Amino acid sequence: MIRLAINTTACDGSDVFWPWLLWLLGAFLLGLLLGWLLKQIFGGDGDSKIAAPIVAVDAVKDDLTKIEGIGPKIQGLLNNDSIWSFKQLSDTSSLRLQRILDAAGPAYTMHNPRTWSAQAKLADEGNWEELKIWQEHLKGGV
Repeated sequence: MIRLAINTTACDGSDVFWPWLLWLLGAFLLGLLLGWLLKQIFGGDGDSKIAAPIVAVDAVKDDLTKIEGIGPKIQGLLNNDSIWSFKQLSDTSSLRLQRILDAAGPAYTMHNPRTWSAQAKLADEGNWEELKIWQEHLKGGV
């Protein structure tokens, strides 16, 4: 059997193992403290943005409740996620819309945002007649 011997003494005969171990432990604890402080300052989740939230100008706000499947409460959820206009809604993916609904809680799980972007595109382009015909066949946005 081969034995491995590690020499932990310095040239002057002093033991260097414990001071180095304490330095490493101190650096680790300092890193934890700095990480915790940065998390408190800049927010905890990885999706958070440091920039200020976007506030809509009244000229850009659209009545999103004209989209089949969106009521006043869901419009509030969309507004909280910086979706104010038909143009913004038409550029938003169904996956992002579903995540907004999922984050709002179990009361919104029955809503399906699959057609909201397409409806918003028609509304943004001013195709109200075509949108109305389509909405007559939709139920709850689907």
